[in-house]
Amino acid sequence: MISRICGKIVEKGQNYLLVDVGNISYTVFVPTAVMQRLDENVSNDGNVNLITFHYLQVEPSKSIPVLIGFLNDIEKDFFEIFITVSGIGPRAALKALNKPISLIAQAIDEADMNFLKSLPGIGEQRAREIIAKLQNKVGKFGLIQDGKVKEEQTRASDITQEALAVLTQLEYKRPEALSMIKKALEESPDVQTTEDLLNVVYKQRKLR
Repeated sequence: MISRICGKIVEKGQNYLLVDVGNISYTVFVPTAVMQRLDENVSNDGNVNLITFHYLQVEPSKSIPVLIGFLNDIEKDFFEIFITVSGIGPRAALKALNKPISLIAQAIDEADMNFLKSLPGIGEQRAREIIAKLQNKVGKFGLIQDGKVKEEQTRASDITQEALAVLTQLEYKRPEALSMIKKALEESPDVQTTEDLLNVVYKQRKLR
């Protein structure tokens, strides 16, 4: 049983890493919720330390060993409790966990059907089963410090895209619009709305 992988990342895909450990490379699948926080946990020389869930994927003619990686034991614990829900195996859970674990745990605790149904592969019936099985059992996972950062990143991205859309509608070329937005964000990184961001852009244009 492989319980931990420590090595150098030699390849990074959308949902997997190729990790070199003593001249042997292992494919480690990583949920999106974990992958979003990976960069901040990789050393300067490209090394990473992952807690792994190791299982055999059984197919008609063979059994394939599969590794799924996490940054800490708490993330792995959530994965293991998530797959206790009927109909959710390791591969389905790997696909479904594409949002911060703290937010998923909160949605389970609050019986937020709409949020759970937004997870890949989770329909209404499966969302109901998740709530029935796990509600009131996931409190500690809601304390993971991942949701707020992701929400702020998402909001900043949304504001940037909205501002870009407005500026291109006003016939600014995309590269110029992106440059204007970048300068505005450098001056006012704490802007909360698209309107505020565009006001900073406007003020900077006036000062030219």
